[in-house]
Order: sequence, then C-alpha cells, then structure tokens
Amino acid sequence: MDRAVADLRKQLGLQVVPHGGRSGYCTLRLPEGGVDLLRFRDRVARAAGLNYPEQFEQLGAALEEWDGGEPLRGLTESGFQLRREELRAELMAAVYARLNAAWRSRKVKWLREETEKWFERAPELPQIFGFYLLAHDYLPKRRREQLIKEWESHHGKPDAELQSAIDEVRGVAHRPGGTLLPPVPDQLPGSSRRPVGQDELIRGLAEAVCEQQDAGNLALVLISGMAGIGKSTVANHLARRLHARFPDGVLHAKLNGFADGDVRPAEPGEVLDGFLATLPPYTTVTGPESKSNALRSALAHRSVLIVLDDALSAQQVLPLLPGDGTCAVIITSRNDLLRLQSERKVLFRKMEPLQRADALEVLQEKVSVADRANYAQAFRDLVRLCGRLPLALAVVARLLEGGARPLRAIPALVREMEEERAKLDTLHLPEHELSVRAALNCSVRVLGEEARLLLWQLAVHPGPSASWEAVMDLGRATGEGARTDRALVELVAANLVEIQGGRYGLHDLVRAFARQYVQPGPDREAADIKSATIRQVLEHQLHNVRACDRVLDRERALPIGEPDRVTVTDPADPGEAMKFLDEEYATVQQGIRLAIGQGIEGYEWLLPMALVTYQWRRRLLDDAQKNLRYAAEAVESAAGAAEPTASPVDCAMVHRMLAGTQWRQGKYDAAVGHLRRAVRLSEEDHSEGGRLSLARTLHRLGITLRKQDDRTGAEEALCRALELCREVSAPVGEAAALNALGALHLDQGDHVQALRRCADALGVVERTAERSGLADVLFTLAKVHLARSERNEAVSLYRRACDIYHEQGNWPNEDKARLLFAEVLVSAGETEEAVRELERVIVLRELMGGEGVREVRELLEGLR
Repeated sequence: MDRAVADLRKQLGLQVVPHGGRSGYCTLRLPEGGVDLLRFRDRVARAAGLNYPEQFEQLGAALEEWDGGEPLRGLTESGFQLRREELRAELMAAVYARLNAAWRSRKVKWLREETEKWFERAPELPQIFGFYLLAHDYLPKRRREQLIKEWESHHGKPDAELQSAIDEVRGVAHRPGGTLLPPVPDQLPGSSRRPVGQDELIRGLAEAVCEQQDAGNLALVLISGMAGIGKSTVANHLARRLHARFPDGVLHAKLNGFADGDVRPAEPGEVLDGFLATLPPYTTVTGPESKSNALRSALAHRSVLIVLDDALSAQQVLPLLPGDGTCAVIITSRNDLLRLQSERKVLFRKMEPLQRADALEVLQEKVSVADRANYAQAFRDLVRLCGRLPLALAVVARLLEGGARPLRAIPALVREMEEERAKLDTLHLPEHELSVRAALNCSVRVLGEEARLLLWQLAVHPGPSASWEAVMDLGRATGEGARTDRALVELVAANLVEIQGGRYGLHDLVRAFARQYVQPGPDREAADIKSATIRQVLEHQLHNVRACDRVLDRERALPIGEPDRVTVTDPADPGEAMKFLDEEYATVQQGIRLAIGQGIEGYEWLLPMALVTYQWRRRLLDDAQKNLRYAAEAVESAAGAAEPTASPVDCAMVHRMLAGTQWRQGKYDAAVGHLRRAVRLSEEDHSEGGRLSLARTLHRLGITLRKQDDRTGAEEALCRALELCREVSAPVGEAAALNALGALHLDQGDHVQALRRCADALGVVERTAERSGLADVLFTLAKVHLARSERNEAVSLYRRACDIYHEQGNWPNEDKARLLFAEVLVSAGETEEAVRELERVIVLRELMGGEGVREVRELLEGLR
C-alpha cells in the first residue's frame, strides 16, 4: 500500500496526494469539480430544491457527465462489479427524475422522443414504461391496452407507480379502496433554501419511507437537532421528493413548539380541525380524542404524507398520527421526543453541523471564484466561528449578499466575531427573521430549572468536552441534592448538549449564548455559584490527572490533599492512565488556562505539574513549556507569600520539570539555568525531602551538562546525586544516576566502566517496581554491549526496552529505541524484523505530528 501511494504521489504531486499522517491511509485532494461522478451528484442534489422546469435543465446537465459507456470501465474485480451496479442505479434514478420533471413541465415532444429511446433499450423497467404511456397518451385505446397486456405478460404485475400511470392514461385514478379520488390537499409550503450537504440524509430517509410504504406500513420519520441546524428545510425537501408517492395529498402543520416571541405552541385540537377540514368526509367533531379518532378513520384507506414541523413534545404529536396503513409522517423537533420513540416505531435521524466544505458552499454560493481565493482564510475562519451551523452561515451569507458587509470587510467581520460577546449580536438579523440568539432562546426557555443551571455550568466549564463523571461532579458544586443526571438527559434530548465518543460538550454558539443570557440564579448568588463551579471543575481535573500521574511517575510527590466531593479515576496501569489522559487532555489544557486566567492559587501550578509526565510521553513539549512557565511564577509567588502555601522544594520541582521539558526540546542552556535555580532552592531545605530534591536536580543537571559536552561537570553532578540518593535510600534515583554515569563512560570509550555502572544500575532498579527507569537502563546497557560487539546481548536488551516503553506509552523513547534497534537488526541480517520495527516508528512519528516520517519511509524503501 505504501509503495502504491508513493508511486501515486510521484505522478500526481504532494498537493493531490499529501502525506496522510497515519500509516496505511491515503488521502486524495482533488480539484473542486475535477471528478465527473461528484459533478453529477452535485447537480442532481441541486435539482432537488428547484421547480420542475429548472429540475429538467439541471438534471440534463447532470446526465451530460455520463459519456454513455459503462461506469468503471476496465475494473473487473467483483467489488467493482457491485459498485458498478450501484452507479447504474444512481444513473437511472436521475433519468427517472428528469422524465418526471419533463412530464410535470409538459415538455411533451422531448418526453415522447426520450421515452421511445429508453423503451426500446429497456422495456422491462416499469418506470420507463410508465413514462412511455404518459408521453403517448394519444394512442388509441385498443393499442394502449394491447401494450399494457403485453408488458404484464412479459414482466408481471405493475408496481404502484406504474399502476398509477396506467390509471392516469385510462382516465381513472384509484386509491386503495378502488373508489375515485376526491380533490386532494397539497399544503406543503415553498422553500427557497437548498439543503446543502444533506443529500445523503434525504436520500436515505426517502428510501426508508418508500420501503415502509411498499410493505404496507406507516412510515414515521423524526428529524431532530439543535436550533438552526436546518431541520425544516430537510423535511420540506424530503416531502417534495416523496410527493408523488402519496396520491391522497400532503398535509402540513406548523406546530410552533419553539416559536419566538409570544407565539404559543399549536394545540393538537386546532391542528386536527385543519386536517379534518381538508379530508373527506370533512368531519366536524368535538373533543381531542374524538378528533384524533376521526383523523385515523379518514386516513385508514388513504395514502397521505403529513409534515409536522417544529414539534415541542410527544404529547403534542401523538394525537396527530395516523394508525396503520400506507401514510407517512415527517416530524421535526429540537427535542429527541424520547416518549414518541418509546411508543412508536420511528425512523430517527439527528442532524449535525455541516461538513466544512458544505459550510463553505453556503457562504460562497454567490461569491466569485476569484473572491473565494482572495479571502479563502477569512471564509474558513467564518465557518469555524459559525460552528458550521446552517442558520449562522445563512446570517453571514445574507450580510455579505445584502451589501451590509462588502467582501473587503470580511477580515474585520472575522475579528468582530472572534469576540464572544459580539458574536451573537452579529448573528442577529431580526428584519430577515434570521437570528441565532432568538433561536437558542426559544430552546432554552422551555428547560427546567436544574437543566438551565447545568447548561450554564457547562458553559462555564472550560471545555471543549467533559466526561460523564465530570458533569455529575458539576452538580455537587451547588449541593448534594441536585439531580444532575436528569438535567443532563433533558439537555441531550433538547440537543443543547452534544455527545461525541461518550463525552459531553456544547456547540460554541450554545456556549456563548449560555454565558451571556442564562442566569444560574439570583444576581446576588450568581458570583458564588460561578466560583464554586470553577473550583469544582479544577478539583475534579487535578485529582483525576494526579491519579494518572501517580501511575506514570510513582516517585514524584505533589502537595495535593484528599479529593473534595469529586469522582476520581483509578487506572490499573500506565496504559489505562495514558488512555484516560488522551481523552481528557484538551479539557485539562483549557482547565489550566482557566486556573491561570482566574489566578486560582494552587491549581495554576499543581495542574501543570500533574500533567507534565503525560506531555513528555506524548511529546507535547510546547504545551508543557507554556504551562510550566506560568507554574514557575505561580509557585514562587505562593512560596514568597506572607503565609506560604508552597515550599522551596516545590519551587525546585517546578524548575526541574521545566528544565526537563527544555532538555527534550534541545534547549540545554535554558535547562541549565532552571536547574541551577532548582539546586539553590533545594539546598535551602536540609530535610530528607530537600536532599532528595537536590539529588534529583543534580541528576538532571548531570545529563544536561553531558549534552553540552561538559563531561567533567556532568560526572561531578552525577556522582554527587548518586551519593545523596544512597544517603536517603532512594533506589530509583540511585539507578538513574548509575545509568547516567554508565552513558558518560560509554561516551568516553570506557566500555568496561560503562558496563559496570549499567550493571550496577540494573541490579538496583530490578529491586524496585519502577518500569520506566528499568527501560532506560536496558536501553543504555544495550548500547554498551553493542559497542563491545556483543550484538546478541544488545538485541535482547533493545527488545526488552522497546516493549517496556510501549507498555508505558512513552512514544518518544519508544521511537528512539526502535530506530536504533532496527539498525542493529539490519546489521544482523534480520531485515524482516527490522521492517516491522521501522513501521512502528512511522506510526509513532505520525502520532507525534509526522516529523521525520519521510526519512524512515526512505529507510524502509531501501530494505524492501
């Protein structure tokens, strides 16, 4: 696969086939409009929202993309045959849609000529025969009936659509009961918006409805999603696509479940009155139950499509539903209507924000190609700031179309929307009935008190997401009696809280609205609730990150007390700890920013310290350095206060971790500066803790001086560190100092002394539970044996070190060890195993951002 992709990249270039970042995956970036199939699908999708004459032209342009030949020519494998059949089905669906548009547009001459071609080519297709009959309705009755009889004898009983066409040319349309159809309602409103990016959703729902109808079942569709997601537009276009399937008409009701202003939700009885007035026998009854029964009776032998837009609750919808039969109902709601889903069989679809390409299309629909290129970055920023929400995008598009914001002002518009408090004002155009703020207000105002409070707390939470445990802990900020679980269910069902990968978060616009317009309680209590919520968030993060850090670095002690009313994870091993922090990392980073911004004592330096081991193992060094710079200022301030809350040893530890980060970045001079500061701070404390801090600092100083080729200074610092570790009985530190001295002797070419030091280190560390330190010793020992030409011993040691680094989730060290191990394997003639090691190195480097992947791929190419 990798070789095939490399060849493809040589032919097409990096712009088309970029480096993907993951081994075994390939991405093709094709020019917009560069693929005939995608152009065809785009034009078919555009046709869906047009009137019939416009559909005819648009579908004609789409069908021109087919050259008349077989799709996927030359690809003979069975998988391509299946795909070829799927593409033929897409083609024929477009052909049928164009024939229908021609029939509806009364393009009689064209339709006759076209159906004659198709009927000659594929007479067995019922849709083709149906349109042929409609186009040739002038045929004598005897000739027409002869054609119908012949078709039925060759191809069987007509399906519902063909039978409808036969009935129409005979001049008699039938409904299931066999009686003549009365005038039918057609209440579907017009729609000017095109459902960009929703073709697959509409197509899938249409197919599901048809399948249910063909089986003689009621099709009940529920489309939910947050305010402004485009539910009504999708419902209208879905209804238009299904219109011809329902000969007894289309009913439509605006239920006003989340209407703005003083508009109240529609009462079921009022809606039923309107429906019954349009359906024979035009019943007039009183009482909601009687009206509901009358509707079911009126629909019992009819095939009617009902659209119920903007439903508030299942209680509002249930009385409006038909019984069994071939009707269909399309419901839209900002709520998931859980009761409805539990009581009826529902085709449920939750709409999500648009994909970025579709969101750009909404903004750029009326923008020239040149302007799209000139303001490409600004348009991408606007998509991000709108959260890919169709309503927000429509507001911005209207601003640009209407001249309120000329294109040259787009960068200023971006800057304006970057300010959270200004964003919702920008996205408010009440004169055009376009307002994100108003739409969200309608969703929030129907919430219960506890759900409103939790929504506000989630907005205060730094985000971008929170685990279920973290959300439950938020409820404890305002008392133990809160039913946070119920409030969360309500918010999820209302589509105000998003769930992704088992984590809970807010859309950026919902977060902005909740922060500005949702009050957690009376004004005098709001500040206290906010303070309690922030501390609860940070307390949860600190104790959970620390629980993981204890597993990753068992030697480091942080002055963190017992958890206060928070749920704390208990990882069984480093793998679980790393996985937990992988999920929580973005949220914890935001928590650190929150602690720093609020100046909350303790958290602003303890959280960065608890997180740094994870950051080292994931090579998130820039984040670690930024956090620890703030931490160093905060801990020094805490130690220097009138009533100190941090000790000199705490300060030394922060400087040591900052130096360790800079060491990994190759910034050795800066690292030495922080380490000398840590030495001075440690020397202020003459306790055992102070001496242990000094030993660890000297060890770090020694390995840093070694990197600067100051071997004398390095040896002096390491020997002193070794002595201190033995004094305070710190075997892990002792092993680390011995290992570093062994590496120093190896640099000097003293292989005997290097082997002795590393062997001593191995003996010490194996008496502890420290796995990372063991891997470090094995790695150095492998290099010593290799220098002594003892390759078999080196191979065994490298293999053990690599396995431990993998177990610990230490990507940088595993990468370094496997790369060197691969070199040894190549020299030993073990090419196949070397290839496996290098493939793992590629995966690791892609996980760490992709730096150095190309060089390893070149090594692999040379071995294959």
